[in-house]
Amino acid sequence: MSILKELCHWAAWLEPEDIPAPVLSLAGSQLLSQLASIRAGADHPLGRRLTEAFGPPLQNDPRTSACVIAGLGSWLNLDDTAYAGHLSNSTVSVPLAYAYARRLDGAGLLTAVIAANECAARITAAATLGPLRGHSAVHTHLAGAVCGRLRCEGADAAVWSSALGLAFAMPNWPLMRAFLASDARLFNTFTPVRTAMDSCDAARAGLRGATDILEHPDGFLDRFSSVPLPDAVNAGLGQRWHTETLSFKMRPGGPGVDAAVDCAAALRRDLGPLRAEDVEEVVVEVSLYTLFAGKKAASYIVGPGSPLGALVLHTPYPVATALLTGGLTVNDFAAPLLSERARWDLAERVRLVHDPEMTRALFASEAPFGEAVRQAGDAAGAWLRDFAGDDVARLAREAAGDATSPDFTSSAKATGARVTVRMTDGRTATRQRMIPLAAAGPHTRAHHAELMREKFLGFGGAPDVADAATRLETMDADELHEWIEAALR
Repeated sequence: MSILKELCHWAAWLEPEDIPAPVLSLAGSQLLSQLASIRAGADHPLGRRLTEAFGPPLQNDPRTSACVIAGLGSWLNLDDTAYAGHLSNSTVSVPLAYAYARRLDGAGLLTAVIAANECAARITAAATLGPLRGHSAVHTHLAGAVCGRLRCEGADAAVWSSALGLAFAMPNWPLMRAFLASDARLFNTFTPVRTAMDSCDAARAGLRGATDILEHPDGFLDRFSSVPLPDAVNAGLGQRWHTETLSFKMRPGGPGVDAAVDCAAALRRDLGPLRAEDVEEVVVEVSLYTLFAGKKAASYIVGPGSPLGALVLHTPYPVATALLTGGLTVNDFAAPLLSERARWDLAERVRLVHDPEMTRALFASEAPFGEAVRQAGDAAGAWLRDFAGDDVARLAREAAGDATSPDFTSSAKATGARVTVRMTDGRTATRQRMIPLAAAGPHTRAHHAELMREKFLGFGGAPDVADAATRLETMDADELHEWIEAALR
């Protein structure tokens, strides 16, 4: 049996009673979190242009609705991540559209989200050690969208296998120039979700995909992975729940930016009101991953007119904003706030420095790379050297170790930061955070429901909608239908 057939058989037969209670609870928070991200995207000027072009989030045609919801939630870096992939843009968005259209109950929606999470994360994990990662790994959404829709429709495993085989026949490969410099970022998930919708329709009509498309020598992993990990697709089905590796986003921003902003906001509380001219220098010590993402974006940063795709990966502006205002919101990435001269003056004094211990912690945690490096073993060496250079490659391989996790109940995502502010009056203040607020780790496992309630309310959601998210599993079809409408109202 191909690895795709085995995965599809498991996911197609997944039932709510098969899923541990902590996993169901995390999926409920994931739904609320992504609904907040969709609200934020819809409220931004670029999001309004997307709905002008393609219609509102909830439409009579669930295919188009799925694409619009996916597009609105994906491009502000407010979406949830896991080991591996930016899952929620498809694994929540598509089930939302189809659960609404088909009047599923709450248990059906949660099961569809989790089935989509597990399939998309596992396929993404198999290609993690490759040229595409994070938001650029848009193949995540081919899997998430196919599996999220077909679980809502109750399709049999054969349809799943063919639909995924067709979807992965021509997987998307984004170009960094468009991704960072233009509004094409809004299509980051929209486009693969639309491809997935066509693949589902084709499979239902009897068209067959290559079910060995992942592992075949001429297949997906051969092209999209430097170190293919086909065993990651079906490792520990029903035991290793990738949903337990979820990291939630409280604020917009790319890898490591969130921890740096957490620190900057805390420093603002410590130091009190600041003016840009009060600060001599801001040093932000981070892992190699944050430096890597920032370096890609830096050449596109030109001040207030900088493209949003690059700006959410750029650490200096968000850190400067948090130091001056005490936080970071979606409004900070649009005029008039984006044009404030003081923010850019301070951003010019923000300096990023590599901290090897933070890189060590990054690779010791499961997400975003550590578990893949462990599974690859010595074969990860070439990818690590290309990504990080010889010295850091040795450090990362040593930090990752060799023992893969039997489950993900204690998973973590250590994309840390240490921020030091040196004032012109001689004062110095420092804050450090190894795991960003709401990222995978002990605190998030204990508090994700209240954190996502805070996020949802912060983006204009109603308190009664947020409170109801904790009982999604017991909602009947009518109540869920009304809840989705209210959540997006």
